[in-house]
Amino acid sequence: MAAFLVSMAAAAAAASPAQPSGAARDVHGHSVQSETIIVTAPFVRDRIDSLTPVSVLTRETLAREMRSTIGETLARQPGVSATSFGPNASRPILRGFQGERVRVLTDGIGAFDVSNTSVDHAVAINPLLAERIEVVRGPSALLFGSSAIGGVVNVLDARIPRVVPDEVVHVEAIGSYGSAADERTASGAVDLPVGDKLVLHADGSYSKSGDLDTGGYILSPALRAEALASGDPEIEELADLKGKLPNSASRTWTAGAGASLITDGGNLGVSVSRYDSLYGVPNRYSVEPEGHDHEEEGEEEHHEHGNVRIDMRQTRVDVRGEVRMGGFLDSLRVRAGFADYRHDELEETGEIGTTFRAEGWEGRAELVQADRGGWKGALGAQLMLRSMSIVGEEKFLPRNETQQYGLFTVQDYQSGPLKVEAGARIERSSLSAAADADIGNPDLERRFTTFSGSAGASYAVLPQWRLGVNISRSARAPSAEELFANGPHAGTQSFEVGDPSLKSERSWGAELFVRHQGENASLELSAFKSWFSNYIDQIATGAVEDELPVYQYVQGRARYWGVEAQGSATLASLGDWALSADALADYVRATLSDVGPAPRIPPLRLLGGLELKQGDVWALRGEVEHATRQDRVAANETPTAAYTLANLAVQWMPLGDRITLTVAANNLFDVAARRHASFLKDHAPLAGRDIRLSVRTRF
Repeated sequence: MAAFLVSMAAAAAAASPAQPSGAARDVHGHSVQSETIIVTAPFVRDRIDSLTPVSVLTRETLAREMRSTIGETLARQPGVSATSFGPNASRPILRGFQGERVRVLTDGIGAFDVSNTSVDHAVAINPLLAERIEVVRGPSALLFGSSAIGGVVNVLDARIPRVVPDEVVHVEAIGSYGSAADERTASGAVDLPVGDKLVLHADGSYSKSGDLDTGGYILSPALRAEALASGDPEIEELADLKGKLPNSASRTWTAGAGASLITDGGNLGVSVSRYDSLYGVPNRYSVEPEGHDHEEEGEEEHHEHGNVRIDMRQTRVDVRGEVRMGGFLDSLRVRAGFADYRHDELEETGEIGTTFRAEGWEGRAELVQADRGGWKGALGAQLMLRSMSIVGEEKFLPRNETQQYGLFTVQDYQSGPLKVEAGARIERSSLSAAADADIGNPDLERRFTTFSGSAGASYAVLPQWRLGVNISRSARAPSAEELFANGPHAGTQSFEVGDPSLKSERSWGAELFVRHQGENASLELSAFKSWFSNYIDQIATGAVEDELPVYQYVQGRARYWGVEAQGSATLASLGDWALSADALADYVRATLSDVGPAPRIPPLRLLGGLELKQGDVWALRGEVEHATRQDRVAANETPTAAYTLANLAVQWMPLGDRITLTVAANNLFDVAARRHASFLKDHAPLAGRDIRLSVRTRF
């Protein structure tokens, strides 16, 4: 690998300065991308012509949508919800899929954290440093791993520079304040060109928040009723908890440095970064008096999980390179990363209760084909290695290692109004667990070979209108948690039991879509369905272990189907003023055969907005989001009430994109709202009224 990178550097150094292929420059020499261009792909592609459903959050949108977590930042995109385990740990949910079925990436490489193992574990990516975020839903996301059945979230930052700035030094900075949690954040980045080929980069961020102010009572109406009926004065007092969400404060800082050699012949860059966060996990409250019998089948006690904080640290190294070639191949792209991760779960006394450690390495190489008569594509290979260990009282997994090797390709062909795309991935996975007397596990090892493929076509039936279809066959190897778990898991308040005999999860999927892109209006409608065999899920066995309900990983058949719609239109324009409207709707329905509704599936959601803009100077936006009541629930799951949130935002850019001032009022009417997809929904509502002020500048 080292020799390969040296050869790349030599090839790059032999050429003169240039920007990377697929990139464009603004007037200051900064890399910019159109909102219609997808870069989460082996080659740059147009969003409208793509067969893949994609949402793109650019710099301007991020200034308005930014929250403290990736999940909450993306929660207003079509087909996206969030795990919402308090204000500090919220991972994206795509089309009803979460955890192992969604990949969260940094510039195409994994986050190297343990957020997929438990909903109370935060993603080790700071959205403050994001230049752009892309959400890819559907089968094409499988190019980034078999676990991306639900989709991919790719966060693009500038830690490894892509272009040589025109200025002597380029500086970007963000400062913001959020009233709901007294949240104060600041971040900054500096790019320094050294000569005409080398760029040095440094960045850092700091954020601190108090306990989150919610829009009403902390406990859900059902739990409040149980507390009031308990007959225990201390439990009855829980029904009066209101406003501040206890134990939800946080403090996070990051720092990073990078360097890139950028020429006409290619580029090579490296970065080193540190992520450090200390955050509280919102409490769970028992609303049943002592001595209550929980042995009856299906009955679950609401255990208290009180005043636990997570002290999380990660150090990672990233490499990105590209060599431009001639002939049949346009370029060779390489991306690799390594990270050392640790978090300690701190008891109320400050003592360490449980420690999670993980080391990960991931690399991918892509040979990008040149466009030949409308045919283009890419061939690639990917390798991922991860080892993880847990030490402490809440150890539910033995020490384990995962190795995955994958080969993939995607091919596009376009001729006139017809566009055809096909992709395939073959992956070899090896998972092993060391013998562990503490949880009664012997030495275990499983190997899987999985194949995934997709094919699709679209046709321009009318000018600016395109109709398309996707068909996919996907396979996913079980995760270490699904195979080897055997212990108490505080994050989900359950005693988890894995099954080492699990088979690969397989599915067939189909999607129909229609898109319109006009000068003053756009529309995208899609309907999708997936049929799973060997679907992996947890079911309550009715047993109780360590005072927790036992949940066993099992396999069976499942069906997911849903619809998504989004559109926008210019309603009126006068000079450089324009009034536009936009709306989206999404719905997912998931059923486990012989069981019933799948758990934690988001309900029907509608969102509409009006925006008044004066060129690139002023923007005033108002929006209303409505989530319907979710009463199609799984066993041991409670219904979730409907809610409606109103948001208002004003942006002023007096010097173009050099400075952006944003004032946003989210949840204007201080509504008490709960996301059905959250494990903690009955104990931790969403933020109440939140007035956010932010300044983003670049020069």
